[in-house]
Amino acid sequence: MNIVVIGGGPAGMMAAIAASQNNNKVILIEKMNMLGKKLLITGKGRCNITSSLCMEDFIKNVPGNAKFLYSCFQNYTNNDIIKFLRMQGLEVKEERGNRIFPVTDRSKDVLECFYKKLKELNVQIKLNTSAKKILIKESQVIGIETENETINADKIILATGGKSYPLTGSTGDGYKLASQVGHTIEKIKPSLVPLEIYNKNEVIELQGLSLKNVKIKIIQIKDGQKEIYNDFGEMLFTHFGVSGPIILSASAHLVRYKDIDELLKKAQIKLCIDLKSSLSEKQLNDRILRDFQEIKNKQFKNSLDKLLPQKMIGYIIKKCNIPEDKKVNEITKEERINLVKLLKNVQFNIKGFRPIEEAIITSGGISTKEINPKTMESKLIHGLYFAGEIIDVDAYTGGFNLQIAYSTGYTAGQLK
Repeated sequence: MNIVVIGGGPAGMMAAIAASQNNNKVILIEKMNMLGKKLLITGKGRCNITSSLCMEDFIKNVPGNAKFLYSCFQNYTNNDIIKFLRMQGLEVKEERGNRIFPVTDRSKDVLECFYKKLKELNVQIKLNTSAKKILIKESQVIGIETENETINADKIILATGGKSYPLTGSTGDGYKLASQVGHTIEKIKPSLVPLEIYNKNEVIELQGLSLKNVKIKIIQIKDGQKEIYNDFGEMLFTHFGVSGPIILSASAHLVRYKDIDELLKKAQIKLCIDLKSSLSEKQLNDRILRDFQEIKNKQFKNSLDKLLPQKMIGYIIKKCNIPEDKKVNEITKEERINLVKLLKNVQFNIKGFRPIEEAIITSGGISTKEINPKTMESKLIHGLYFAGEIIDVDAYTGGFNLQIAYSTGYTAGQLK
């Protein structure tokens, strides 16, 4: 069987590897000058390969069409990708949050494992080659056209990625190819992307500040205060708003929330940060009392060094309405209680998402209603399969999106 895989990211490479069994002739085409460019930048260049969670828990970390992935997650698991890498000579390690990384901390070593296997299986790789058209005859694929040639194919696997990080080759080409043959493209939006706040002047002095072990809530303030997301971990202040792991995961949830664009326009979405999540209000009040007792003759502006990062102190002083030059022993009980409540609930109005070019992953893509979830084959065109980010599925941070790539790629590459 002649099989053409379009797209050389993790989904495409895995699909080519799976498809190359049983003496199939497999051609992997990639428009960039190398395979796996986006893989190289994942995990800040370290590659968060997957998660150590059981596969049932992977579904809980996929806000976008999770049920669609049940079968392929069983076909190819986190243990399977770890075994694959070990067979190529690369060991892995587990870090905080169940995240799996290569022991070398280098994503290029993960990419090299894919290259080695593709070479071993004699997969023909065509770089600097773009697919221009999928050729169809009587609802069956017969080949593809590139800028230079026509390639005959009994099976085509489309794994061109989304629209995030376009410099790595993810420019939405696959959506055009799929729509040309009748597939529906669900609205493309950024996911795992930093968030902007309305009053950027509020965070100018906080820019670059990283907060660890904080709890966040995203609330909808229309019709009361409805909590729509919560998380715990690390976040970062930027010149436009907020970023960091828990913010990126929050964006993946928000992007699919009903009427989110309208709610953001009306400033109806708030980010609430608990700076002292390990302490109850009473415990935090007791802690502040102890601190104040030790430095009772100091000014308030010099009293929070043990409690907060330096960059956060000025912001909190402005927000809590206690005069900065007020002596600590003059602070009233009411003022102290208000300080406690502020530290447990710092709030920002969310304005929107950063551009898709800054997103880690794309939300939207080929409608899952038009794909067989057990095989990844198109329900419209025989012999056309999909894998990876091009499909309308997306997950939180933590290695889940890469596992989607491996699992859908492996499933699409199987002989049927």
